[in-house]
Amino acid sequence: MRAPSARLPAHLDFLKPALHEEKEGIVLEVYVIPRAPCDSVEELRDGRLFLRVKAVPEKGRANKAVLDLIANYLDTAPSNLRILRGHSSRRKSILLQSFRENR
Repeated sequence: MRAPSARLPAHLDFLKPALHEEKEGIVLEVYVIPRAPCDSVEELRDGRLFLRVKAVPEKGRANKAVLDLIANYLDTAPSNLRILRGHSSRRKSILLQSFRENR
């Protein structure tokens, strides 16, 4: 895994430990806690961004809530995000399609 070469907004520099670059692009590693009292972006721990979502992990509801929460946090559209790995796991790898490599 390589460190990302994409330009991140300055206020998101703290996310760098949870980001890496793969063939598909920049990937954000997250850990999700479903059935939480409210949706929130928590702390960065063990190279993952911790998220809490109210949605239950049934029929993709929690996954959709995760993408919506990250999109809102990064100020991008949910369509710019995709779950690469972890569809049925609390540990997920999210492809950030809205951030481009420096060229």
